[in-house]
Amino acid sequence: MVNYKELVEYIVKHLVTQADAVEVDCHEEDGGNKILIRVAHEDVGRVIGKRGATINAIRLLAKAAAVKAGERVDVDIIED
Repeated sequence: MVNYKELVEYIVKHLVTQADAVEVDCHEEDGGNKILIRVAHEDVGRVIGKRGATINAIRLLAKAAAVKAGERVDVDIIED
C-alpha cells in the first residue's frame, strides 16, 4: 500500500516557507483515501499555484500512485 500522506507531506514541505506549519491528514472515505493539507496562511498561494497548477500537479502525482496500487485518492487544501 502506498503511503499517500507521506508522499503529499514531502512535496508540500519542500514548497512552503514554513515547513513546520504543514499538517497532512489522511483518512478513508467513500471507498478511497481523502488527503487534507493545512499550511500557514502565507503559504496557501504557494501550494495552490497560478490557476491551481501546483495543487493539480500534487493531485496528479497522488492519483498516479493510486492507480498503480488500484486505489482512489483525493487531495484537498484547507484554507483557514
